[in-house]
Amino acid sequence: MYIWDHPGGNYIEYALPFGGLGAWTLLFVNVAGVQGPLTLGLHCSELIANVIRDERQWRCATRRQGLRVATNPLKPIFTHPLCLVLFIAKPFLHWMFGLAFNIQKITENDTIDNFLIYMYTAQIWNLCIALFILASFFTFVALRRPCGPQPAAYGHLQTLANLVDEWSPVMWWGHKEDGIPYCHAGTSNHPLPDVKMDCVYAGSGAGSLVLS
Repeated sequence: MYIWDHPGGNYIEYALPFGGLGAWTLLFVNVAGVQGPLTLGLHCSELIANVIRDERQWRCATRRQGLRVATNPLKPIFTHPLCLVLFIAKPFLHWMFGLAFNIQKITENDTIDNFLIYMYTAQIWNLCIALFILASFFTFVALRRPCGPQPAAYGHLQTLANLVDEWSPVMWWGHKEDGIPYCHAGTSNHPLPDVKMDCVYAGSGAGSLVLS
């Protein structure tokens, strides 16, 4: 391994310890080991964006237009801000990764004998800064608690099945009936009154729920 101070910027150069098929295998392992955490981190960010998007869709049930069960699956992807952020960030970060690393082949007798790997320190710093900004943003999004009278589901099917007591093409969530000691909130095929935030509610077949 060598560290070079070049007028265009510092970079680290190292050659794989052996050639032939072993060089190809080691090159693949090196690239996977370096790029794998980047891909995994972006995938985790996508999971966060998906559950936040699902929760936002579920909370449409308290709005005037209600929650439509049948929707175009592409519409929320291109209209939700988090999905748009990821749509731009994923190719941009992989492009920055490509600028930070370079691979050159060493040939002998018209055959590839080995590889030289270059790592450019300035581009690596740029990539680290961009990743720190993205990680901070999605950490903030993941820790932010949703507001409103609905219990959070985050797209969990069993939770939604427990909360939805009337299925219809368009559903509204709200106050359904008074009771002692518990009131009842749920879904309906017509607009419902707002949930009373100072009352104690119980779901069908579930324990009591205090909305605050």
